[in-house]
Amino acid sequence: MAATSAFRCGPPPGRRLRGRLIADEPRPALPGGRSLLSRYSDLFQRPSFRAFLSAGALQLAGPASVLVVFLFAITLAYPASERVTFGAYALTLLGLSSALPTFGSAFFSGALADRHDRGLLMRVVNLVSLAGVAGGAADLVLAPGGRISLPLAPGFYLPVWVALLYPCWATVVASATLFRPAYNSSIPRLVEGRDLGRANGIIYTSAAIVSAATTLIVGIVLTVAPAGDALAVAFVLFFGTQVELLLVDIDLSVAPSPTRRSVGRDALEGFSYLGRRRELLEITVAALLTNFLSAVALVELGLYVGSWLGLTQGIWYGAMVTASTLGVALGFTLISRFRFEPHAGRSIIGLTLAMGGGLFALGLVHSIWLALPVIFVYGMMPGMIMTVFLSTVQATVPDAMMGRVFSADEVGSYALVPFGQTTGGVLTSAVGVQGTYLTAGGAIVALGVVMVASFGALRRLGFHPREAETASGAAAS
Repeated sequence: MAATSAFRCGPPPGRRLRGRLIADEPRPALPGGRSLLSRYSDLFQRPSFRAFLSAGALQLAGPASVLVVFLFAITLAYPASERVTFGAYALTLLGLSSALPTFGSAFFSGALADRHDRGLLMRVVNLVSLAGVAGGAADLVLAPGGRISLPLAPGFYLPVWVALLYPCWATVVASATLFRPAYNSSIPRLVEGRDLGRANGIIYTSAAIVSAATTLIVGIVLTVAPAGDALAVAFVLFFGTQVELLLVDIDLSVAPSPTRRSVGRDALEGFSYLGRRRELLEITVAALLTNFLSAVALVELGLYVGSWLGLTQGIWYGAMVTASTLGVALGFTLISRFRFEPHAGRSIIGLTLAMGGGLFALGLVHSIWLALPVIFVYGMMPGMIMTVFLSTVQATVPDAMMGRVFSADEVGSYALVPFGQTTGGVLTSAVGVQGTYLTAGGAIVALGVVMVASFGALRRLGFHPREAETASGAAAS
């Protein structure tokens, strides 16, 4: 998965029963009949919340717009006869190129967020994202010639300009990885515990909507202009992030630790904490396998559109990514309208089952008009899971430890993604695009069944937002 109040200095009160936090008082219900806008209007009246939301929405949407351009450009770098083979391997290498930088960033990102001013950290790493986009645009515009032969398959080669995209993508992904724990652990500084679900929902819904709109725009630009021009959209997103971060006027500094320790030792404490919280550990294990299986299929989405659906125009690839992202946006908003907190673990299990079913269904349809609604429904599931997970961590993990818990989960959750992308390329070469999607979707459904039967601590996981507020008040008093 990717993780109260501003000054929480310890775990929330209340009695613990078999891994589940039970609040002393129930969450007060929202008045009936309130419109969707009025439910969120009070959030926008908080100091700096609008600028903070805008910065997060733009930055979180940025890597997706870069990825659309890179996937499309690499897919069409090869003749049609070589795309299912050489194109699949080249896409796999794109994922692998960012693996080590991403793991390194994820490992240290939480410790950095818990040691340094989170606002300054976000501004610095966003500048790194801008540099990665600028490098990718220069490569696509200049398009240096030549080929690099690699022994992955007989006759396999990489165009030089494709190989140069890999470090640019690694830069964007690594900097975004450093950004997320600092951002997510800052949210409780702006809202009370009872509003965490709504705050996470509106922030990530906004990010998904921005991502959907920009990926659609990128798809249109790719249809009528060179790929280098399409990266201008990503540059605007990251530049806008920098401007909005400068407008956030709230203290995001962290209290210095009383003992001097290395960054590595601080980072390891996040893993130790995650190990002690069995319910959070089970979420991380489930995410590890789910993300691996999703990567098996989704790394080949360009081939799914171009080969399985037979559509080579960039707008259709952009439409598929946009539909999925809109599903994610609806998921973020929809789950926050339900009282998921007392049943957070069971919600995650049910949504995982539905996620696998959506991916499996993509392997059954052979029309863009069926694939679009299917991938929209599929996208809703990770959106809802993310909101449940973030709210649970923010409400039950101390502020001083929160960044490291988010980064430990991210390392665990995404450890197998590069191997999933590699497996996707190999599997697609062996059984075709349809076989890859059916296999990955079916395996996620099987994982969901295992979670129902074996993940007892996760099934019992729940909390009440009231606890986070009480902890906050205690810390402030």
